Amino acid sequence: MFSERDGTTRIRELLALDRSTIPADGGERFNRLIFQASPYLLQHAENPVAWYPWGDEAFALARQEDKPLFLSIGYATCHWCHVMAHESFEDPEVAAVINRYFVPVKVDREERPDIDDQYMLVSQMMTGSGGWPLNIIMTPERQPFFAITYMPKLPRRGMPGIMETLENIARLWESRRDLVLKNCATVMNELTRRTGVIAPAGMEDGLFAAAWEQLKGMYDPVWGGFGQAPKFPMPHFVSFLLHQSLRSGQAEPLRMAQHSLEMMRRGGIYDQLGFGFHRYSVDRRWLAPHFEKMLYDQALITGTFLDGFRVSGNEELLRTAEEILAGVAADLTSPEGGFYAALDADSEGEEGTYYLWRPEEIRELLGEEEGGLCCRLFDVTSQGNFEGSNILHLDRSLEEFALTEGCSADLLRARLERWRPLLLAVRSRRITPLRDEKILTAWNGLMIATLADAYAVTGRVAYLNAALGAVTFMETRLQSPGGRLLRSWHAGREGAPAFLEDYAFFVRGLIALHQATLDEQFLTTALRYTREMLRLFGDPDGGALFDTGSDVEPPLVRMKGITDGVIPSGNGVAAQNLARLGRITGDEELLRLGREIVTACSGSVARVPVNHLWLLAAVELLEHEGIMVELAGERESVATAEMLRVIHRRYLPGLTLRFTPREGAMRTTASLCAAGACRPPVDTPEALEELLERLKADEG
Repeated sequence: MFSERDGTTRIRELLALDRSTIPADGGERFNRLIFQASPYLLQHAENPVAWYPWGDEAFALARQEDKPLFLSIGYATCHWCHVMAHESFEDPEVAAVINRYFVPVKVDREERPDIDDQYMLVSQMMTGSGGWPLNIIMTPERQPFFAITYMPKLPRRGMPGIMETLENIARLWESRRDLVLKNCATVMNELTRRTGVIAPAGMEDGLFAAAWEQLKGMYDPVWGGFGQAPKFPMPHFVSFLLHQSLRSGQAEPLRMAQHSLEMMRRGGIYDQLGFGFHRYSVDRRWLAPHFEKMLYDQALITGTFLDGFRVSGNEELLRTAEEILAGVAADLTSPEGGFYAALDADSEGEEGTYYLWRPEEIRELLGEEEGGLCCRLFDVTSQGNFEGSNILHLDRSLEEFALTEGCSADLLRARLERWRPLLLAVRSRRITPLRDEKILTAWNGLMIATLADAYAVTGRVAYLNAALGAVTFMETRLQSPGGRLLRSWHAGREGAPAFLEDYAFFVRGLIALHQATLDEQFLTTALRYTREMLRLFGDPDGGALFDTGSDVEPPLVRMKGITDGVIPSGNGVAAQNLARLGRITGDEELLRLGREIVTACSGSVARVPVNHLWLLAAVELLEHEGIMVELAGERESVATAEMLRVIHRRYLPGLTLRFTPREGAMRTTASLCAAGACRPPVDTPEALEELLERLKADEG
């Protein structure tokens, strides 16, 4: 799907250079980033700024020359990172100022979330906000004293210019070092305070009600989703609503969840041709997205659509989930089996150009009648809905539009399926956005879990094979010789040792594969990595897990991430994993360790429950036994597959599956325990279906 005229190709050209001929400092053409594998760092390898990668060499030089460091953090598909790079880091005048007064360091936040997290917190403390590019000025001892995000080259619209700002900081460093160091001490004290754990407060049932009330207050009743603008999909918010509908028996949270999913699917935030979700919408009604696509979004949002289908039976939700996975297969899957990190928002130096349309393009391709119908469907007009061009989106559902056009929805859908490959063929001939072909353990773990769930729901072996391919990739390319998981891989180069979220998300994927297939190897592997996770990230004093391992370079402050962002907190997922593994294996020690995590985090959760929904879900798993189903029979038999299909098509968030192999068994039996009672075994899918229906009625 990608042409040979894009940023991806440029990165590949840089990687293909014979680096043995390049001087250690990069020579006249490059800087030291030319020796890195990160696509983001390579994007800056030709800057006149004398960038160093994060490491001892940069810090030693800063100490030797008594200079502060200019740390700039971003990622390869970040629009404002591109803007600042073009305006400032590619500019010789700006580069001269940076090189004269600072030791400049570049960091890919996706490769080093530990560095990004601590300095992002510093930015939020010092400025009240954060974002990327994140620019930090710090001492050679890595202590920060200035933070800012995007800055233009020269002052503009009330924003300071980078040249004047850096020159002022350099003068302050030379003339008032005492003030700088005093500021550093204040920042470090506050950083230590903020990363401390709030005293436990207990996990009362009232926290679920409080989170529900908070989400109701944030919900947009007109356009769905939460908040005004910018608006992120926030799939864990929607997942909480689905669970709340089951927990409470109320219709309102289910209605809110379905409305949000429908409006997101119809909006410009969804790629109506190539499928998949862009990162967020800059407006309230999901029309104009920030056009980058992130792997973690595809994984988490797909999982929410699958759950929405399980709850409601709405086939459109299942269709959307499968569309997103088709987009991942086409654009974000490596030949080796791992999943790439992201697609850029920009191409041809502009954001969104690749995705925009004019009506004459569509009419010329499809003909006047069909092209006119397509333009009306996707709101493509001569005036445009985005900077004179058009973002494809659906003002109405296909059913509503078909009714106004006097045709059936099925006929309209068939036409759309004819148009889509034609439009995609035209789009693919445009200059395509850069694809960040870095493969991240954490994000692949999220996608493995989603693919396992998709296989469980649909029975499509392609999803299982895709998940297995990623697992194989991770176990062969993303491990050290000693078995230590690694954070990233790109172009044959391995990244830093993995972080808590890498272990937790990968284990989550392995558990999902076990529950979808009942294959013991996934359970065994999940337990092995969990033990490793507890050893590397455990706190000797107990409680929540650290984000960084005990075997790596110590950060400024060893943090414990418990707040959900656009991806779950590492501790939230780890606690859920411990709960699930404890239930599957009957290991009370794992359950105890999971409870230790949620207890340690309870003070923070009680303060703002909606910011800790993954931890709240862990509480539900740990404190309520949920539904236990034990299957007994031939694992590979049709009978077992049919039993699994009955189970997995239902929304059962507290489900635990166990399996007892019985060679030569003619039937597979299912024994179900829930609500403090075990039912007699059943041996047909129909009987299991009836049993689950009765259980649902009893709980209702």
